[in-house]
This record gives sequence, C-alpha cells and structure tokens, in this order.
Amino acid sequence: MVSSDVENPVSGAKLSSVVPGNATQEGKIHELTNMDLVMKLHYLKGVYFFESEAVQGITIHDFKNPMFPWLDVYYHTSGRIRRSETGRPFIKCNDSGVRIVEARCDKTIDEWLAMKDHSLHDNTLAYDQVLGPDLGFTPLVFIQLTWFKCGGISVGLSWAHVLGDAFTATNFINMWANIMAGHKPSPKSLNVPNSGKSEFPPSISEKPFSVKRVDPVGDHWVAANNCKMETHSFRVTAKGLHQLRSSICGLDQAAKIPPFEILCAVIWKSLAKIRGESWPQTVTVCRKNSLCEENEITTNGQVVGMVEAEFSAAKAELLDLAQLIAEKMVDERSIIEENMEKDEGKEDFMVYGANLTLVNLEDANIYGLEFKGHKPIFANYSIGGVGDEGVVLVLPWLENGKEEGGSGRILTVTLPENQLAELKIELKREWAIV
Repeated sequence: MVSSDVENPVSGAKLSSVVPGNATQEGKIHELTNMDLVMKLHYLKGVYFFESEAVQGITIHDFKNPMFPWLDVYYHTSGRIRRSETGRPFIKCNDSGVRIVEARCDKTIDEWLAMKDHSLHDNTLAYDQVLGPDLGFTPLVFIQLTWFKCGGISVGLSWAHVLGDAFTATNFINMWANIMAGHKPSPKSLNVPNSGKSEFPPSISEKPFSVKRVDPVGDHWVAANNCKMETHSFRVTAKGLHQLRSSICGLDQAAKIPPFEILCAVIWKSLAKIRGESWPQTVTVCRKNSLCEENEITTNGQVVGMVEAEFSAAKAELLDLAQLIAEKMVDERSIIEENMEKDEGKEDFMVYGANLTLVNLEDANIYGLEFKGHKPIFANYSIGGVGDEGVVLVLPWLENGKEEGGSGRILTVTLPENQLAELKIELKREWAIV
C-alpha cells in the first residue's frame, strides 16, 4: 500500500479478467512441486516503462486480444488454488482468469522515474497482490496497464511465486508481447524438466539453512514481519561497474569475477558492518538453473543454496567475499525437497529474507518485453513477502533503454527501514552508489 503521507498519482483503476481462448480440459489440475510450495509466501513484481512512441495507436483491446492464445499456453496461470484431501495445495485449471488493471497517472514517465520514493514503482504500478484469505477465489496473476500524461505506459506484472521463479515470469510476459507482434506461440509442456546434475555441490546437512519455517498461515498466504520493510533500487552504470570491479580485483583480474558476486560482496560487507559482529555469516544465494531450457515453461527451477563465511564479513576483503559467493555455494534444493516431502507440503516456509538473500537475475530477460519493436526505457523487479533479513536482486540495466548505452546493473534491495537508511549512506560514501 502507498503510505498515507504520500499522494498517490495513480487513479481511476478499472479491473477486468481475461481467460484462455479455448476452454481447458474439465478437471485439469496443475500439481505444485515442493519447490513451488516453499516459495508460496513470496510474490514477484515487475514494472516496465515504455515511451509514447512504443504504444502510439495501441488500444486496450489490442493489448487484450493476444492474451487469449497466450493463456491457452499458460492455462494454469488462470486457475485458482485448491487443496487436496490431505491439505496439499494444487492449482485447479478452471479458467477463472488473469486479472487486468487499467489505470492512469497524472505525471510523465520522466517525472515518475525522477521520484525518490522507489517503493511507489511496485506499490502503485504493479497490483498489490496476496493470495487469500479467500484462497480459492484469488487470482494468481495481475497485469496492470498505467497510461501516463506523456502518452507513455507502464506494464506491471504481479506474479504469485508459487507459479514459478523470475525467469519463468519474464518468459511468461514476453510471450504475450511476441504474440502481439504476430508470432504464434509454440505448444509447450507444463511439466518441470529433469534438472539433471547440479553445477553446485549438494548439501550434506540434514536441515536446509536457506529456508525458515514460519507460523502456519492457513489460507492467507502472507508471513508477518517483526519490523517495517522498505525497498530501494540502486543504479550502477556500466562505467561505474567497471571501476568498482577494477578497484576490488585489480585491472588484470576484473573480468574474472562476475558483476553479481562483486556487487553482492559490497552489500554483504556493508550490512555486516551495519548489523555488527553478532550478525550470522550465512547468506542464501539464488541463481538461474542453467540446465533449464530458455523456452521451456518451468516452475520454480532456480538453484537455491547457502554460502557461509568462516571469517568476519565486516572485516573481510571484498574479493574474498566475492570469490566465496562464486565458488563456495552449496546447493540445498535436494535437502529442501526432502524436508518438504516429510511435511507433505503442509508446513509454511520462507526463503527470501530467512537469511540475507542474494538473487542473481542478470540473465533474466527483463528487456525482452517489446511493443512495436521498442524495448522498455526502464524495467525493474522486486519481491514481496520478504523476511526480516532482507533480499538483494541484481538485475540488468540498459542505460537510456538502449543496448549501445551500456549494460549496467540495478540493485533492488528490500530491508528493515532503519538498515536500508544506513545502507544508502554507506554505499554512497564508500562506493558512490545511489
């Protein structure tokens, strides 16, 4: 929700629904995997900004018409959550529909992007979604189209994480634009692919460190926080990223440590200094599963693991932390699966924010949503339902909305508000990151 002391520039919301063009087979269900269910208290939000040239002449009907064949492929996103006799949730593919929100903003896109309150991006341009308490009637996906005073538009995606990870969500919304451009959707399987052997060593622990059991939530899929959480997006230009890597690794080694690891090392060390020496030295890392096909409809296929520092992160060299993230991640998916299996999917867990959670979305195709050949001038994602330890998303950034403008990074950080305020000061003072 928007804070009461901030005027909401978005108004006139109209809600409607779009369903698959062809009726889904009666009685069809979509089984949720254990990795789906461990993510059920989390929500993804994506916001894409397009200048007027990209959407000139496009009407609401032009946006909606491609949705019918689109949802024929992703028919489970139009379903609703039900429970089996054992209480395990599943999706009933009953064509209840994806919810569409139409709204207007009294600002231009430039004015909006210049606003300092980054949380407004998520809370007003992407529908504020939580599953339940009427679980069987709550849509799993919202698409919000907001027209700006300048003639531009934003597209907001609200996506229940139980449907799939951020790579699934971006593939989902990109197909809609591809169909609008005249490309026919190819039939795909909704089965989860065989992930094969992980590229990361598996955990030998009996208990996963990257998830946290929470109090039962029943049919209202939201976990309580012990403090107020806030979100802020930091921008790191391509030039700034090069300078940062060079200063940490040296000119000869800068190309050997990827941006994700460098940026996360900076955040990890900074927060360890802010939180003090008593702060646990274990972080959760989420990465793309390289064994999943790019064009395959998956569920929650990302790799989830833990990284532990046997030294003080607050006093560590940034290069040591970066190498730790790059080389010492332990894949905990198998142990998470085993523990979920024992609980028969009835218990409730948290992943993002159980520990400080570092999410690598550098390979997420968030600039793949195009209208009339135009990419968004800016796109960003955030995660809702984050625990008190916080989450950091590292996303691609096409500066000025053009590939030739350079590929920087966006750091979308959700933390307790007091820690986020201190992090802003630390990053600006030490690394000129704002």
